[in-house]
Amino acid sequence: MEQNKNLSLYRNKIKTYFSKPENAILVVLGILLSIFTLAPLVTILFDTFKIHVGTVETVISGKTGGYSLSNYKDLLFGNLSKRNLREPFMNTMYLSILSTIIALVYGGIVAYLITRTNMKFKKFIGAVFIFTYIMPQWTMAMVWRNLFNSNLVTGGSDGVLASLFGIRAPLWVTTGLFPSAIVLGLHYAPFAYILIGGVFKNMDANLEEAATILNTPKHKIFFRVTLPMVLPAILSTILLVFSSSMGSYPVPHYLKLSTLSTRYVEIAAQRPGSASILSVIMILIGITILTVNQRATSSRKSYTTVTGKSGQVTKVRLGKISMYTIPSVLIVLTLFTSIYPIIAFAVETFLQNPGDYSQFTLKWWITKTGGGEQGMYGQAGMLYNREIWGGFIGSIRVALFSAFFAGTIGLLVGYAVSKKRRSKYAGYVNAISFLPYLLPSLSVGAAYFVFGNMIGLWGTYTILIIVGTIKYVPFASRSSLSAMMQLSSEIEEAAYIQNIPWYKRMFRIVIPIQKTAILSGYLLPFMTALRELTLFMLLVPQAMIVTTLLDYYDEMGLYAFSSGINLILIVFILIINKVIETLTGASLDKGIGG
Repeated sequence: MEQNKNLSLYRNKIKTYFSKPENAILVVLGILLSIFTLAPLVTILFDTFKIHVGTVETVISGKTGGYSLSNYKDLLFGNLSKRNLREPFMNTMYLSILSTIIALVYGGIVAYLITRTNMKFKKFIGAVFIFTYIMPQWTMAMVWRNLFNSNLVTGGSDGVLASLFGIRAPLWVTTGLFPSAIVLGLHYAPFAYILIGGVFKNMDANLEEAATILNTPKHKIFFRVTLPMVLPAILSTILLVFSSSMGSYPVPHYLKLSTLSTRYVEIAAQRPGSASILSVIMILIGITILTVNQRATSSRKSYTTVTGKSGQVTKVRLGKISMYTIPSVLIVLTLFTSIYPIIAFAVETFLQNPGDYSQFTLKWWITKTGGGEQGMYGQAGMLYNREIWGGFIGSIRVALFSAFFAGTIGLLVGYAVSKKRRSKYAGYVNAISFLPYLLPSLSVGAAYFVFGNMIGLWGTYTILIIVGTIKYVPFASRSSLSAMMQLSSEIEEAAYIQNIPWYKRMFRIVIPIQKTAILSGYLLPFMTALRELTLFMLLVPQAMIVTTLLDYYDEMGLYAFSSGINLILIVFILIINKVIETLTGASLDKGIGG
């Protein structure tokens, strides 16, 4: 009798617990996110010890299967350890550090000028500045290559400078670490612009004015007052840019820099175990950076910038000359990084031969069958190429489903975590939902490559949608959590008292109030998945989505096709972003900034 009473009491407690929607959401999503985030990571960790049949590993280990430490011994101490590990590792560190510095300095300066000075043309510069992130990551890499390549220095076709002006840049300018760092730095500079700019915009000017009254020099005010206030945003930028640069594949691939990502792809076929070790190394570096970031921002120092007192922002007055010369320089830079790529790719699709700007043709667009056209390798023109449009439709399909699931899960995570913010389990769900974003894209793709092969999903849209959802949930969860934290619980409680069901409270009260931030949580995953290459390239055949198809055409030397696909992607993304922003007010910068 006593046992039945305890069982009934236990059941009532469970029923009461799950009667609250936020509790049910946390339990379900906590289990699902743990499985789909941690299972692939555990799988790839075991893969580092596995001896793969039919590979070099069987010769090195002397075994035809099973598990061994030979993969680690070969990668760390073997004859090719310098080529397979040490050089790519150092190049990856140099690339990540330099890219982070460039993005931080460039994006931070633009953020300061736009939010804290009386500089002219701020609206135009701010709008165009984020184009570099909206565009595919490899866009600037291909532009750089098409601009500086020359037959005498790099081989292949001449770029714009060599073909039109006879200018041949040295090899270190055209390929390697220098151009890779600049391209990635420019690509991720919008992170610094949005994150740091948000703090500058809300910072109380009284903090700096108090120091001015005490006759503190301007440079000391900046380094002792202003800079410490934006430290969390700086650390967040470092975390995001460093992790993203470390896992970048397209940029170092196109600009011929050996990194952990490019080396993974090169050795994966013959040394899959060693390749998995490279992926694990990137994952560990990402987690280390996250740990350092958390310790730095969880100290006893206060970084409060918005208070209940005066929130006025005093603009720094630039001189009459600086007020126009500085924005002029920025306009030139932003036009080169944002508008020129579109023009360059468009021109490339009309060249008879790559690098030859004396002959133009429409064959790359309007040829109905490539059989009789020289240099087209049997391919039809882009307007009639079923492979290209099939890949484009495939990419849209993956992007739509990934955005829907990522946006919905992120919305629910943000809602539940905000309701149970003091719960340790809510903190765990929040952390596990954000973890995939801090891991390099290639490492996540590699983990799902091993995991997908194990469960028989490789080469399907399903695996792409799953990995896209898990990777992009952080975009939606950060945006949703920030929005939900702004809502007073009284708003929903008033509806709860009137016995309005939870789903009606969500659709009629919560979502309409914060629709802009919530829509941003759907928009950003869609745009990112649409132009993703590194995350998906290991998971499907090349013709399945348009980004892997672009990489295939580039490897074949069909630069007009790869440029055309780039052009179509960029224009499509910009149009969609503008339409959604006009109709709803949601935009990419709101999604990134949370």
